[in-house]
Amino acid sequence: MPGKNLYFVSDFHLGTDDFNESSQEREKKIIRWLNHIQDDCKSLFILGDCFDYWFEFKEVVPKGHVRFLGKIAAFVDAGIDVHLFHGNHDMWLKAYLSQEIGVVIHSDKFILQSNEKRFFLSHGDGLGPGDRKYKVLKSILRNPINKWLFARLHPNLSIRLMRAISQKNGKLGVKKSVYTNLKKEWLYQFCENFLQEDDSIDYFIFGHRHLVFDVTLSNKKSRYINLGDMISFNSYAVFNGQTLSIKSFENENLEIITS
Repeated sequence: MPGKNLYFVSDFHLGTDDFNESSQEREKKIIRWLNHIQDDCKSLFILGDCFDYWFEFKEVVPKGHVRFLGKIAAFVDAGIDVHLFHGNHDMWLKAYLSQEIGVVIHSDKFILQSNEKRFFLSHGDGLGPGDRKYKVLKSILRNPINKWLFARLHPNLSIRLMRAISQKNGKLGVKKSVYTNLKKEWLYQFCENFLQEDDSIDYFIFGHRHLVFDVTLSNKKSRYINLGDMISFNSYAVFNGQTLSIKSFENENLEIITS
């Protein structure tokens, strides 16, 4: 039977290597983590960039990730709800994983109510006041006509193109995320602006930033949570029905930004 805890994680980037480990090594680490949480997990939320690149043709999907997909299928078969969000690297997820495995796919934000707590969940890309160039690019990439045109390419070519674009800056870890202050954090600004219209959210939870945040917002009740990643931080969040905490797996030196 499923447990009672809700788990939140993001940014596996399966399919690409970094300086410390290959994608397969990371996949095995993620499976160890999934084994670690399985007994007390009620619902699992993967908040985007699970895959470093992904496109579903009518009869073809990218190869690889077999151990991971099998483990997720085992979660679903055990009665654990698994939610998978579009990220900026895997925004072309369609129906394959929902039909074959039974995961719930979310293309944008999702408002969750659990034990009188409200959660705003999203990968986080394109939210907030900045990043105008990416917002234009996102609208182009999500355009149904452009997706249809891309699907006309042979999978060997299209997946090679996706891999090249995804890794244009080299292996993961070449460009480290940099933090200066909260006023320059677009997701923090998004949360504060959102609260001006709706003060009911207890937890804003995102991925995308590749840094770990746990910041109490100006209303002194809501929290901005960024999950970091399973690359450098091995970080995740867990809600036990009463409180939400950030933890790490196989990492004793987790750094959390609080202000």
